[in-house]
Amino acid sequence: MIEKIVLDAKDACKDIKSGSTIMLGGFGLCGIPENCIEALVNLKIKDLTCISNNAGIDEFGLGFLLKNNQIKKMISSYVGENDEFERQMLSGELIVDLIPQGSLAERCRAGGAGIPAFFTPAGYGTEISEGKEIRIFNGKPHILETALKADFAIVKAWKGDTLGNLVYKGTARNFNPAMAMAGKITIAEVEKLVNPGILDPNEIHTPGIFVQRIFQGEKYEKRIEKRTVK
Repeated sequence: MIEKIVLDAKDACKDIKSGSTIMLGGFGLCGIPENCIEALVNLKIKDLTCISNNAGIDEFGLGFLLKNNQIKKMISSYVGENDEFERQMLSGELIVDLIPQGSLAERCRAGGAGIPAFFTPAGYGTEISEGKEIRIFNGKPHILETALKADFAIVKAWKGDTLGNLVYKGTARNFNPAMAMAGKITIAEVEKLVNPGILDPNEIHTPGIFVQRIFQGEKYEKRIEKRTVK
């Protein structure tokens, strides 16, 4: 049996090098791998390509990596709450590939499922479709989108067992499961790490076959991205 348990985020991320492509799960600030992001900051690696639903906010999430100029390119769908992201994008310091949210999710899922490309109507007629193959299906134009894969996929789950089986909670299921399948090496940090047999097989969202490293995280802040009520 392959040993998947690692001591902590530092141990899990120690071999991630500058120039790596990394998928980071989460939806906004929900379900982001807080411990591993801190470990990446401390590693001081540079020129990262990060694939994520968003770019965090100033002073939290991927915002820490942006502040330290550790990210070379962002592939994401929503970046509206990060002033540093905006500054770096407008100044040309950061390469940005903005993708419709559904297309981003499907490109990650396709990468994990071994599907190299697919056609979608999302983005047709916009800058997103420039230079891409266009075909007509049922009288409607579609653009060809390629799958996304990564050197490392870093996800955060509510529960996991020592075999790498994962259960996500609520909105954290939006991107984490797809990204967990698309990394050459998938690192999972969990709030609760249990022994095999504790998790109900019918409730497992990511089978352990996709996970190479797992550890129980600590001190989750679970910040709210934007408060709309007092």
